[in-house]
Amino acid sequence: RRDVLVLTPWLAPIVWEGTFSRDILNAQYMQKNLVTGVVTFAVKKYWFFIEGFMSSANKYFLAGHQVNFYLFTDNPEQISHLQMAPENHLFVITVQNHSQWQDISMSCMDIISRYIRSQFQYEVHYLYSIDIDVQLFEHIGVEIIDTLMGTISSWQYTARRESKSYETRTESQAAIPKEEGDFYYTASFYGGSVAEVYKLTRACFKGVMEDRENDIEARWHDESHLNKYLLYHKPTRLLSPEYYWDEEL
Repeated sequence: RRDVLVLTPWLAPIVWEGTFSRDILNAQYMQKNLVTGVVTFAVKKYWFFIEGFMSSANKYFLAGHQVNFYLFTDNPEQISHLQMAPENHLFVITVQNHSQWQDISMSCMDIISRYIRSQFQYEVHYLYSIDIDVQLFEHIGVEIIDTLMGTISSWQYTARRESKSYETRTESQAAIPKEEGDFYYTASFYGGSVAEVYKLTRACFKGVMEDRENDIEARWHDESHLNKYLLYHKPTRLLSPEYYWDEEL
Protein backbone atom coordinates (compact mmCIF):
# COMPACT_ATOMS: atom_id res chain seq x y z
CA ARG A 1 0.00 0.00 0.00
CA ARG A 2 1.23 3.46 -0.89
CA ASP A 3 -1.52 5.46 0.81
CA VAL A 4 -0.30 4.82 4.37
CA LEU A 5 2.90 4.59 6.40
CA VAL A 6 3.93 0.90 6.52
CA LEU A 7 7.30 1.17 8.28
CA THR A 8 8.42 3.09 11.36
CA PRO A 9 11.66 5.12 11.47
CA TRP A 10 13.18 2.22 13.47
CA LEU A 11 12.08 -0.22 10.71
CA ALA A 12 9.26 -1.98 12.52
CA PRO A 13 6.34 -2.94 10.26
CA ILE A 14 2.98 -1.17 10.61
CA VAL A 15 0.30 -3.73 9.79
CA TRP A 16 -2.57 -2.55 7.59
CA GLU A 17 -5.09 -4.63 5.69
CA GLY A 18 -3.51 -5.52 2.36
CA THR A 19 0.11 -5.52 3.59
CA PHE A 20 0.42 -9.24 4.36
CA SER A 21 -0.63 -12.71 3.25
CA ARG A 22 -2.58 -14.38 6.04
CA ASP A 23 -2.35 -17.80 4.34
CA ILE A 24 1.46 -17.73 4.38
CA LEU A 25 1.56 -16.47 7.96
CA ASN A 26 -0.93 -19.09 9.13
CA ALA A 27 1.15 -21.89 7.62
CA GLN A 28 4.30 -20.62 9.36
CA TYR A 29 2.51 -20.16 12.68
CA MET A 30 0.94 -23.63 12.59
CA GLN A 31 4.38 -25.26 12.39
CA LYS A 32 5.47 -23.60 15.65
CA ASN A 33 2.64 -25.09 17.74
CA LEU A 34 2.20 -21.88 19.78
CA VAL A 35 -0.48 -20.87 22.27
CA THR A 36 -1.63 -17.25 22.50
CA GLY A 37 -3.32 -15.71 25.52
CA VAL A 38 -5.85 -12.87 25.69
CA VAL A 39 -6.44 -10.97 28.92
CA THR A 40 -9.59 -8.88 29.42
CA PHE A 41 -11.30 -7.30 32.43
CA ALA A 42 -15.05 -7.10 33.07
CA VAL A 43 -15.47 -5.26 36.37
CA LYS A 44 -18.59 -3.51 37.69
CA LYS A 45 -21.04 -2.66 34.89
CA TYR A 46 -18.61 -3.89 32.22
CA TRP A 47 -19.90 -7.45 32.68
CA PHE A 48 -22.53 -6.26 30.17
CA PHE A 49 -19.92 -6.50 27.36
CA ILE A 50 -18.75 -10.04 28.10
CA GLU A 51 -21.02 -11.91 25.67
CA GLY A 52 -20.40 -9.51 22.76
CA PHE A 53 -16.65 -9.56 23.24
CA MET A 54 -16.28 -13.27 23.85
CA SER A 55 -18.54 -14.43 21.03
CA SER A 56 -16.80 -12.16 18.48
CA ALA A 57 -13.26 -12.88 19.75
CA ASN A 58 -13.97 -16.63 19.76
CA LYS A 59 -14.93 -16.32 16.10
CA TYR A 60 -12.40 -13.80 14.79
CA PHE A 61 -9.30 -13.70 17.03
CA LEU A 62 -6.59 -16.02 15.68
CA ALA A 63 -9.28 -18.31 14.27
CA GLY A 64 -8.10 -21.89 13.93
CA HIS A 65 -5.22 -21.41 16.37
CA GLN A 66 -5.11 -22.23 20.07
CA VAL A 67 -6.09 -19.25 22.23
CA ASN A 68 -6.53 -19.07 26.00
CA PHE A 69 -8.92 -16.32 27.08
CA TYR A 70 -8.37 -15.06 30.64
CA LEU A 71 -11.43 -13.13 31.80
CA PHE A 72 -10.98 -11.22 35.05
CA THR A 73 -14.24 -10.21 36.68
CA ASP A 74 -15.73 -9.30 40.06
CA ASN A 75 -19.02 -10.89 38.99
CA PRO A 76 -18.32 -14.46 37.78
CA GLU A 77 -21.92 -15.54 38.41
CA GLN A 78 -23.09 -13.16 35.64
CA ILE A 79 -21.30 -15.19 33.00
CA SER A 80 -23.67 -17.41 31.09
CA HIS A 81 -22.45 -20.50 29.31
CA LEU A 82 -20.29 -19.39 26.39
CA GLN A 83 -19.78 -21.82 23.52
CA MET A 84 -16.08 -21.79 22.64
CA ALA A 85 -14.35 -23.09 19.52
CA PRO A 86 -12.61 -26.45 20.13
CA GLU A 87 -9.14 -24.87 20.04
CA ASN A 88 -10.07 -22.04 22.47
CA HIS A 89 -10.29 -22.12 26.25
CA LEU A 90 -11.94 -19.66 28.62
CA PHE A 91 -10.61 -19.16 32.16
CA VAL A 92 -12.70 -16.99 34.49
CA ILE A 93 -10.66 -15.40 37.30
CA THR A 94 -12.30 -13.49 40.15
CA VAL A 95 -10.81 -10.09 41.01
CA GLN A 96 -11.54 -7.42 43.58
CA ASN A 97 -13.82 -4.49 42.78
CA HIS A 98 -12.50 -0.93 43.15
CA SER A 99 -14.57 2.15 43.87
CA GLN A 100 -13.26 4.22 40.93
CA TRP A 101 -12.80 3.06 37.36
CA GLN A 102 -9.34 4.70 37.24
CA ASP A 103 -8.22 2.41 40.09
CA ILE A 104 -9.57 -0.61 38.23
CA SER A 105 -7.83 0.49 35.05
CA MET A 106 -4.49 1.13 36.70
CA SER A 107 -4.53 -2.09 38.75
CA CYS A 108 -4.84 -4.15 35.54
CA MET A 109 -1.12 -3.81 34.80
CA ASP A 110 -0.28 -5.16 38.27
CA ILE A 111 -2.71 -8.06 37.92
CA ILE A 112 -1.38 -9.01 34.49
CA SER A 113 2.25 -8.99 35.65
CA ARG A 114 1.46 -11.06 38.77
CA TYR A 115 -0.44 -13.67 36.76
CA ILE A 116 2.31 -13.84 34.15
CA ARG A 117 4.74 -14.71 36.93
CA SER A 118 2.47 -17.25 38.63
CA GLN A 119 0.55 -18.80 35.71
CA PHE A 120 0.60 -17.36 32.20
CA GLN A 121 4.32 -17.91 31.53
CA TYR A 122 3.69 -21.66 31.82
CA GLU A 123 0.60 -21.69 29.59
CA VAL A 124 1.08 -19.28 26.65
CA HIS A 125 3.87 -17.99 24.41
CA TYR A 126 2.29 -14.64 23.49
CA LEU A 127 -0.11 -12.52 25.51
CA TYR A 128 -2.45 -9.71 24.42
CA SER A 129 -4.54 -7.35 26.54
CA ILE A 130 -7.80 -6.22 24.92
CA ASP A 131 -10.58 -4.09 26.39
CA ILE A 132 -13.84 -5.90 27.07
CA ASP A 133 -16.02 -3.24 25.39
CA VAL A 134 -14.65 -4.26 21.98
CA GLN A 135 -16.41 -6.23 19.31
CA LEU A 136 -14.53 -7.87 16.47
CA PHE A 137 -16.10 -7.64 13.03
CA GLU A 138 -13.21 -9.02 10.95
CA HIS A 139 -10.46 -11.56 11.41
CA ILE A 140 -7.46 -10.58 13.53
CA GLY A 141 -4.83 -13.15 12.71
CA VAL A 142 -1.23 -14.08 13.27
CA GLU A 143 -0.07 -10.90 11.53
CA ILE A 144 -0.23 -9.33 15.02
CA ILE A 145 2.29 -11.78 16.50
CA ASP A 146 5.64 -10.26 17.42
CA THR A 147 7.94 -9.63 20.38
CA LEU A 148 6.34 -6.32 21.41
CA MET A 149 3.21 -4.95 19.74
CA GLY A 150 1.49 -1.59 20.10
CA THR A 151 -1.67 -0.34 18.39
CA ILE A 152 -1.82 3.19 17.01
CA SER A 153 -4.77 5.11 18.46
CA SER A 154 -7.45 5.81 15.88
CA TRP A 155 -8.16 9.17 17.55
CA GLN A 156 -4.51 10.23 17.48
CA TYR A 157 -3.30 8.88 14.13
CA THR A 158 -3.59 12.13 12.18
CA ALA A 159 -2.76 14.44 15.09
CA ARG A 160 0.41 16.53 14.90
CA ARG A 161 3.12 15.76 17.45
CA GLU A 162 2.23 18.73 19.68
CA SER A 163 -1.46 17.74 19.64
CA LYS A 164 -0.97 14.14 20.79
CA SER A 165 -2.34 13.33 24.24
CA TYR A 166 0.96 12.59 25.96
CA GLU A 167 1.50 13.36 29.63
CA THR A 168 3.74 16.45 29.69
CA ARG A 169 3.94 17.32 33.40
CA THR A 170 7.52 16.57 34.38
CA GLU A 171 6.51 15.50 37.89
CA SER A 172 4.74 12.43 36.44
CA GLN A 173 6.62 9.21 35.70
CA ALA A 174 4.63 9.09 32.43
CA ALA A 175 5.95 12.46 31.22
CA ILE A 176 7.21 12.64 27.63
CA PRO A 177 9.40 15.66 26.75
CA LYS A 178 7.76 18.05 24.30
CA GLU A 179 10.29 17.39 21.55
CA GLU A 180 9.94 13.60 21.82
CA GLY A 181 7.30 11.05 20.86
CA ASP A 182 6.44 9.37 17.59
CA PHE A 183 3.14 7.43 17.68
CA TYR A 184 0.36 7.56 20.25
CA TYR A 185 -0.66 4.05 21.33
CA THR A 186 -3.96 2.91 22.79
CA ALA A 187 -3.86 0.90 26.02
CA SER A 188 -6.94 -0.96 24.77
CA PHE A 189 -4.93 -3.41 22.64
CA TYR A 190 -1.28 -4.25 23.22
CA GLY A 191 0.82 -7.37 23.68
CA GLY A 192 3.72 -9.50 22.59
CA SER A 193 5.84 -12.28 24.02
CA VAL A 194 5.04 -13.15 27.62
CA ALA A 195 8.49 -11.95 28.74
CA GLU A 196 8.09 -8.54 27.07
CA VAL A 197 4.54 -8.03 28.32
CA TYR A 198 5.79 -8.81 31.82
CA LYS A 199 8.47 -6.09 31.53
CA LEU A 200 5.94 -3.59 30.15
CA THR A 201 3.26 -4.19 32.78
CA ARG A 202 5.78 -4.16 35.64
CA ALA A 203 7.31 -0.88 34.45
CA CYS A 204 3.94 0.80 33.89
CA PHE A 205 2.57 -0.23 37.28
CA LYS A 206 5.77 0.95 38.97
CA GLY A 207 5.27 4.35 37.30
CA VAL A 208 1.62 4.45 38.41
CA MET A 209 2.59 3.74 42.02
CA GLU A 210 5.39 6.32 42.05
CA ASP A 211 2.94 8.90 40.72
CA ARG A 212 0.45 7.93 43.41
CA GLU A 213 3.08 8.41 46.12
CA ASN A 214 3.66 11.91 44.74
CA ASP A 215 -0.09 12.58 44.62
CA ILE A 216 -0.31 12.82 40.84
CA GLU A 217 -2.35 10.91 38.28
CA ALA A 218 -1.19 10.74 34.67
CA ARG A 219 -3.38 12.42 32.07
CA TRP A 220 -4.73 9.18 30.59
CA HIS A 221 -3.88 6.88 33.50
CA ASP A 222 -2.26 3.57 32.45
CA GLU A 223 -2.31 4.60 28.77
CA SER A 224 0.03 7.51 29.54
CA HIS A 225 2.49 5.13 31.20
CA LEU A 226 2.17 2.70 28.27
CA ASN A 227 3.12 5.48 25.84
CA LYS A 228 6.12 6.44 27.95
CA TYR A 229 7.29 2.82 28.00
CA LEU A 230 6.85 2.29 24.25
CA LEU A 231 8.70 5.51 23.47
CA TYR A 232 11.89 4.15 25.04
CA HIS A 233 11.25 0.43 24.37
CA LYS A 234 10.24 0.52 20.73
CA PRO A 235 7.62 -2.00 19.64
CA THR A 236 8.79 -4.52 17.06
CA ARG A 237 5.40 -4.37 15.32
CA LEU A 238 2.65 -1.75 15.20
CA LEU A 239 -0.97 -2.31 14.34
CA SER A 240 -2.69 0.37 12.31
CA PRO A 241 -5.76 2.20 13.66
CA GLU A 242 -7.87 -0.25 11.61
CA TYR A 243 -7.33 -2.79 14.38
CA TYR A 244 -8.90 -0.66 17.08
CA TRP A 245 -11.26 1.73 15.32
CA ASP A 246 -13.70 3.83 17.33
CA GLU A 247 -17.11 3.72 15.69
CA GLU A 248 -17.62 7.39 16.65
CA LEU A 249 -15.08 8.16 13.91
